Formats: sequence, C-alpha cells, structure tokens
Amino acid sequence: MGGFFGAVSKSDTVLDVFFGTDYHSHLGTRRGGMAAYDEKKGLQRKIHKIENSPFRTKFENIGATMKGTAAIGCISDSDAQPLLVRSKLGLYAICIIGLINNREQLVEDFLFSHGGHFGAVTNEGINSTELVAALINQKDTFADGIEYAQSLIDGTASILILTGDGKIIASRDRLGRIPVLIGKRDDGYCVSFEDFAYKKLGFDDCKELGPGEVVELTADSLTVLKEAGENKKICAFLWSYYGYSTSCYEGVNVEVMRNENGKIMADTDRKNDVAQDIDYVCGIPDSGTPHAIGYAHESGIQFARPFIKYTPTWARSFTPANQAERNRVAKMKQIPVHDLIQDKKLLFVDDSIVRGTQLRETVEFLYENGAKEVHIRSACPPIMYSCKYLNFSRATSEMELIARRTIVELEGEEGLQHIEEYSDSSTERGRNLRCAICKKMHFTSLEFQSIDGIIKAIGLPADKICTYCWTGKE
Repeated sequence: MGGFFGAVSKSDTVLDVFFGTDYHSHLGTRRGGMAAYDEKKGLQRKIHKIENSPFRTKFENIGATMKGTAAIGCISDSDAQPLLVRSKLGLYAICIIGLINNREQLVEDFLFSHGGHFGAVTNEGINSTELVAALINQKDTFADGIEYAQSLIDGTASILILTGDGKIIASRDRLGRIPVLIGKRDDGYCVSFEDFAYKKLGFDDCKELGPGEVVELTADSLTVLKEAGENKKICAFLWSYYGYSTSCYEGVNVEVMRNENGKIMADTDRKNDVAQDIDYVCGIPDSGTPHAIGYAHESGIQFARPFIKYTPTWARSFTPANQAERNRVAKMKQIPVHDLIQDKKLLFVDDSIVRGTQLRETVEFLYENGAKEVHIRSACPPIMYSCKYLNFSRATSEMELIARRTIVELEGEEGLQHIEEYSDSSTERGRNLRCAICKKMHFTSLEFQSIDGIIKAIGLPADKICTYCWTGKE
C-alpha cells in the first residue's frame, strides 16, 4: 500500500511532516521520503530504503538538514518517492498512493506520441510516480493535469504535490478507493491518509476529499481546484484489515467497525448453533483482536490472549525480504501462555485469510502447546480475486489465494464459475469449501464473515464500497 502526509504553515513544518508521515508506517515497509520548500533553500528532498529500519530511524534527524514552511512525506511499498520534477508547470515534488495496472501501455503511448524518456531501474521498470508526473505535465495547470492523468489510469492514484513556490496540491483517486483528509490549525493546513496523524499534531478535521477532488493549500487558504465526482468505491479492507484502529474513514471509526463486525459474526454462529462450547475467544494479533473483542462481547465467552507477539525487535512479520524468513520470524514472535492453551477449546478471529500460510503455522503452534480445539473465523468473506486497485493484497498468482485454490482442487476450473456459491456458507459448495480448508489447515471449524455482514458493520451504502477482492465485481 502506502500513505502520505503534507503540511503548509507560517513557520517551519518539517518536523510536523516527519511525525505525520511516521504515523503512516503501518501502510508500507519499502521506501520512505520527504520533500520541503524553503524560501531560501528552495525544494529539498530525501529518500531512504526502510525494509530493515523504520521511517523514524532513517529520518529522525531530518530537522537538522531540511527546512521549509511546506513539506510532504510518504511511506511506500513500491517506488522511490517523492520525486523532484521540472516541467512547464515549474519545479515540483510529487508522490502518489495506489496502483497503475496499465502502466506499460501508458509508458508506450507516451514514448510514441511525445518522444520523451523515463528513468529506469534494474528489475523494477519505470517509476509509477514519474509516469503520473509525465501525464500531469501534458496540461497547462496542475488541476487539469491531475484530471487528465486520472482519466487514463486503470487502477488507483491519489496524488500529493509540493510546488516550487511552497503550495500543496492534493487529489483523491478518481473513485475514492482510499481516503485523503484535510486538517486545519491556526498556522496552516495539512493533508493526510490517516486522520489521527494530524490530530496528534494539533490539527482539527477540516475536509474529507471526495472522489477525484483536487485542492490547493497555502498557510492561509484551502481552494477547491476541481469538484468531487459522484461515484465512490471506497475499499472495505480499510476497516477490516489495513486501516489503523484509531482512524476514521467516511465518518466510520475502524475500531468501532471491527467490534461491530465481531458481534455480527458471533450472532451468526449463535443462530447457526455452531462453536458455542468454547473456552476462550481470541484474536490473531494485531488487527484480528478488535473483531475478536466484539465477538466475545456478543457471545458472552471470555476474551483471552493465549499467545503474545514479541515485537521489540521484529515489529512486523513481513519485514524480511523473502517469504521463508518472514514465516520464520512470524513463528519466532509467538510466545505461548500455556495456562490459556492447554486442553482449551479456542476460537480465533483473524482479519482475513489470504494464502493461509502463517495462519496454518499459528494453528499448529497452538496444537503443539496443548490446545484441544482451534476454531477459526475470518472477519471478511473469502478472498477470491487479487486486488487490482491497490497493492496491499496483490498475489503473484490468484492461485495463491487459499479459497480460490481450494475451489480448483474440489471441482477443477469449472468451480470458478460458481464462486458466489462457494462464498455462501448456506450452499453445498460453500460448506464443501469450508470443510476442505479445515481439513487442509487442521481447523476444528471455519467460517467467513458474509458480504452483507461486513457491509452492515461498515454502515455505508453498499454501492459506495469496493468489494472486488471478494466478488470480482467492479
């Protein structure tokens, strides 16, 4: 995924942007960067790799070397950014969040029609941020250029620009799949993916951009350059998985949604009279925990933590470069509480089940430590499609997705014509899918939240929420 933060103020704002960007560290682990504008120094920029060292440690001395009354910062799981670009629009810094599916076609079209060039990085191809800048530069204003770029992009691109005269221009992606929020305090404005990032810095809520909306910020003003579109498809995974618990999107708090989501799952289990003889309800840390708390409250079964993650040195399980090492680190982090595992019937709620690799190892770990039963509940429906709008859940192949792979094992390619049935636990195909995964993963029982259940927990109209990874529908 990725996240960004920017601020423009009447005084130096570099440290504001350092802290604001650092609050987006849960969204990416590959690259971090900052750019700032100072009247004397002009535009400055720094980019660091953050695979094995977090943003904070790479940029904690940034205030000694970078100055500016306007600045932007980003966390990225993909390209190095922000980039500095000189064009007919002037010198500016730019960063983006999202995913461009037709990147290669756009590059070829640009090279053929304009005869320009792009910088290339070994094994990584063209920087998507540079491509977006090239598209923006085809028009005479930033607003027109952003609208043009977004009209061509198949995928998602929210854009943050720091101009050569110290203004910030921000745009939410065309269908509003990810949030862009504006904060305000007495000395200026800020723009952020996460609202809590600016609230901790003394900014108050000012505006949540609509789909495709473009705004310009100075220390004294917020100007709408392009009005928001009507169509919105905000990503449901914001609430179920990758959004931070303290965040609010479209007025809906993540922690509150996850608690409500867990309650709905518990109510469903009670109505179906399944998994009622349980000793403890537990969450797969960290994002599964609030779903589990909601489940425990609704079911009346005690919440417990049968294992604790050791995070002082390995805060995130996917930090290492290769999958084998990531799996090993995930296992090393799990410290059992034997009194809460031995001879106990446990029900664990996970935020989602994608490939299932780490979850299978977690269940084996619980049985090795004496668990009697391990029931699994997924806080979202079975993931049947690799996300083509954001890069947080992308797989090398859709056959890596455990639900999809199991369908093919059960019924061959023909089964993929019946995905809707397999997602529904009330159908024969749905029951077969769950039984097959239980057998493969050694679960005592398995259930997924339904599409209707998760939409109810979010509380927004269904036609405003993107559920592509579950339904395959645009």
